[in-house]
Amino acid sequence: MTLSAAAMLIAAPVAAAEVPSGQSVTLHEVLVDAQAAQTWLRLRFFAPQIARGEAQIPYEVAGEDMLYLCDTFAVPYMAEYGLAADKIVISFMDRITEFGQPDPDATQYFESFRTENGACIWDEF
Repeated sequence: MTLSAAAMLIAAPVAAAEVPSGQSVTLHEVLVDAQAAQTWLRLRFFAPQIARGEAQIPYEVAGEDMLYLCDTFAVPYMAEYGLAADKIVISFMDRITEFGQPDPDATQYFESFRTENGACIWDEF
């Protein structure tokens, strides 16, 4: 998948260990994706504890972490960098993957949000 319409924002990795589940996640990259009628802000986090296996943090638990990161990280990030987005997509990956490239061995979770009055609201893709 080519990202001719997307621009990557360079951001230093940020540890975000204080998510509700207690898992350790690290910001990998932030992408601004200008689509036909909307702009999506994509925040991709490395979250090794979602890897398959007995100790896997399931989607139901990680979903709450993604909402937390939207409210406490994505919204302030947008304000700090003067960004506007119609949709915020938070994704977790158990290994670093190239955006848009399939990796059948990777576990990835995605959730999308919209903002209302400075708060994140779950939104369907």
